[in-house]
Amino acid sequence: MKQKVFIYDTTLRDGTQGEGISLTVASKLRLAQKMDDFGVDFIEGGWPGSNPRDMAFFEQVSSLELKHAKISAFGSTRRANIRAEDDNQLKLLLDAKTPCVTIFGKTWLLHVEQVIKTTAEENLKMIKESVEFLKKNGRIVIYDAEHFFDGFKDNREYALKTLRAAIDGGADYLCLCDTNGGTLVEEFKSIVKDVCDFSKDVPVAVHCHNDSGVGVAVSLAGVQAGASMVQGTLNGFGERNGNANLCSIIPNLVLKLNCDLNCAPNLSKLRDLSLFADEMANARSDSRQPYVGASSFAHKGGVHADAANKVKRSYEHISPELVGNKTRVLVSDMSGRALVMMKAKELGMEIDAKDPKIKDFLDELKQLEFNGYGYEAADASFKLLLAKFLKKTKPAFAVHNYRVMVERDQFKEITRSEATVKLEVNGVLEHMVAEAHGPVGALDLAFRKALVRHYPQIMDIDLIDFKVRVLDSGLGANAVVRVQAEFKDGDSIWGTVGASDNVIEAAWEALRDAFEYKLMNI
Repeated sequence: MKQKVFIYDTTLRDGTQGEGISLTVASKLRLAQKMDDFGVDFIEGGWPGSNPRDMAFFEQVSSLELKHAKISAFGSTRRANIRAEDDNQLKLLLDAKTPCVTIFGKTWLLHVEQVIKTTAEENLKMIKESVEFLKKNGRIVIYDAEHFFDGFKDNREYALKTLRAAIDGGADYLCLCDTNGGTLVEEFKSIVKDVCDFSKDVPVAVHCHNDSGVGVAVSLAGVQAGASMVQGTLNGFGERNGNANLCSIIPNLVLKLNCDLNCAPNLSKLRDLSLFADEMANARSDSRQPYVGASSFAHKGGVHADAANKVKRSYEHISPELVGNKTRVLVSDMSGRALVMMKAKELGMEIDAKDPKIKDFLDELKQLEFNGYGYEAADASFKLLLAKFLKKTKPAFAVHNYRVMVERDQFKEITRSEATVKLEVNGVLEHMVAEAHGPVGALDLAFRKALVRHYPQIMDIDLIDFKVRVLDSGLGANAVVRVQAEFKDGDSIWGTVGASDNVIEAAWEALRDAFEYKLMNI
């Protein structure tokens, strides 16, 4: 039989402790709904009473029509030397009205004696009585043994006593937390196996952090040692170096360890879930993230790309479609004829492999790369370049000239930019002026004004990312810069590139390619 493993997500609580990660109440609710649709078993919503955002989340989450997931409120054991019934924090956990409650307690005597400053015996009572109180009030209780691995290595006997206290209180799960993220795979696996043998009838979970770069590896090792629940976050969000990444753990459990997960039937939606989490957190997606990253199945070297084109598994450890991803071909100055043909096919272009102009195109591509252009993240610019070279497109407009002026009013401390754009569109000369705070914004607006009367669809395009990179810093202000821009139109996203020793010219090229690409596809 397949090993059954439950997924517990703590993105909405532990994930938001990561630097630069913040979720609004609305974003947390939308993400919870998305995780439920995916098949996540438990969703940790936050710590009631710790901040207004988490309180608002618990007030509103009951209105969601969740099909599968159980929402869990998070907190700690009671304070020392008071009754569980009198602990305000435990009362707030009940007030959250979630079916599940997760509480953490101390395992490591260092924390017991020097951090919360109580006795070893009182700490055991705090654990047992807190779990017992929550169970009496009808909650599923997951006990998080904080710093378990450090505590176990320091004093095995006491660490197991803390788990026994949770078991005696009626805990439904014992979660072993590698809170400092410092335990390596073999030691982690050995300790989890020891605990599984000890706990017997109470299932074991693992909660790992990535401080040693092995958060995913130790989570998988925990399952191999007998754990039946894994806690983690989407995209590895979390404090310091992040929590164990569920977007890597889940496909490894399903595809490599052949485990039984409730979310397994929805595995092809994993990349979509990952991107959605980034969008809700307003975070830039990690293109190199395993399984779901844009680069996960991208081939740049000609030998690799050619082999993958013939037999995909020759350079791909799984079929990318299994996790909602796809094979990509990257073009650069290392590209050969076969790779260009593959890239053209990927972009929906029919090209004769024997066309003599392909060799000239390759020479041009390599020269442009040498001059500072980069096409790996600029599919739109590449497609335009190839289409123009092979005369497979007719420009929708012709550029006569453009001009940008920047004015700084030192008295009012205001900066204004004015751009003038002169285009010929369908035989009509369009001469437009626009103002904005920055020069790129002014150029963008003037460009759109010149096109919109002929192509109203141009206003549907959003500029979503704009990066400038200095290619040779040794030349100082005279260095060539590369501008990489990303645009969105509904569900369609495309990238463009420009390069010049004049940053405005490089930005203009990226804008021009974006609008040409849009109009080429109308």
